[in-house]
Amino acid sequence: MSRPKIGLALGSGGARGFAHLGVIKVLQAEGIPIDFVAGSSMGALVGCFYGAGLDVERLYKLSKAFKRKYYLDYTVPKMGFVAGKRVKELIRVFTHGKNIEELDIPVAVIATDLMTGEKVVFRQGPIADAVRASISIPGIFVPEKHNGRLLVDGGVVDRIPVSVVEDMGADIIVAVDVSPVKSTAEITTIYDVIMQSIDIMQMELVSNREVKSDIMIRPPVQMFNSRAFTNIEEIIAIGEEEALKTVPKIKELLSNWKGY
Repeated sequence: MSRPKIGLALGSGGARGFAHLGVIKVLQAEGIPIDFVAGSSMGALVGCFYGAGLDVERLYKLSKAFKRKYYLDYTVPKMGFVAGKRVKELIRVFTHGKNIEELDIPVAVIATDLMTGEKVVFRQGPIADAVRASISIPGIFVPEKHNGRLLVDGGVVDRIPVSVVEDMGADIIVAVDVSPVKSTAEITTIYDVIMQSIDIMQMELVSNREVKSDIMIRPPVQMFNSRAFTNIEEIIAIGEEEALKTVPKIKELLSNWKGY
């Protein structure tokens, strides 16, 4: 009998997105297959690294070494403070220069067309180009130019890409939201202003994603600053804890699946 296909929709959220690693580790440990991944921004980065065959333990080690000095290349502000060439090269190295269609599992990367407002879904082509576009927080990263388009962060138009992973063929959708609006957020930098604004704009849309997903995992990581890569182990652990709570429901969905 064929089993249902499980899709992961990994949301944007800066450093908080390392909670996605905790979710993936728990699903693997519990024998829950991951057939498709769709990701916005940090969700795209984690999804592609995982799809490139990097095992979870290696990803954990990599995350602990993730320091801003390794991937931020500041530029004279015109369309953004960060040029993004350094992070693009980092992505290329860790995904072995692969194209998206060469990943171990089907992965979709979401970006936003800054000119038209359209959602752009990458299912093929260089991983580094797609992820660099998806993580381009407006005003912080210089937008990624691709095929005549000016692309920015996927979280602008689709913070948790549930509909994308559904279109990929997922029967059961597990969504992970790592960027809820925090009303007591400390707003001290331009980055904080931009991130909080995007989260607020996405608030209503995200409630709709919860209805469309079968499981919504919300690791409580809002106390961590999305730009501070300093509490990564703690963020990952919270992702694990929250995912563990949903395992019985996921297994129930699997066992009750028609014909399975």
